[in-house]
Amino acid sequence: MPTWELPGGVLELDETLKACVAREVFEETGIHVEVDQLTWVCKNTTRGIFALVFRCKPSGGTELTSSEPTAVDRLTPEEVSERMAEVFAIRLLDALDGNGLHVRSHEGRRLIVGKV
Repeated sequence: MPTWELPGGVLELDETLKACVAREVFEETGIHVEVDQLTWVCKNTTRGIFALVFRCKPSGGTELTSSEPTAVDRLTPEEVSERMAEVFAIRLLDALDGNGLHVRSHEGRRLIVGKV
């Protein structure tokens, strides 16, 4: 079974956060999105990288695959927990819970509880 991850990438110097999110989602899935709310900020303590997650609403496009994403699918919360590593699953589950912004830390694969 493949490992599932959310679309993501690097912010270009001349683009806004919302434009980056929309571009990366489109490039990796073929789906256009309206960027809604920042739901997650997390520090990878091993690599010193911060990740931001925005909740989005699909607004068009057609799902596509390529050498980067070999499959595109919509998953239930239960499927997210089964198919994604904890550090990736929690990003999506936090975005869906409706509790606003979550701030977390992880060491690459697992969350670090109580350390931000």
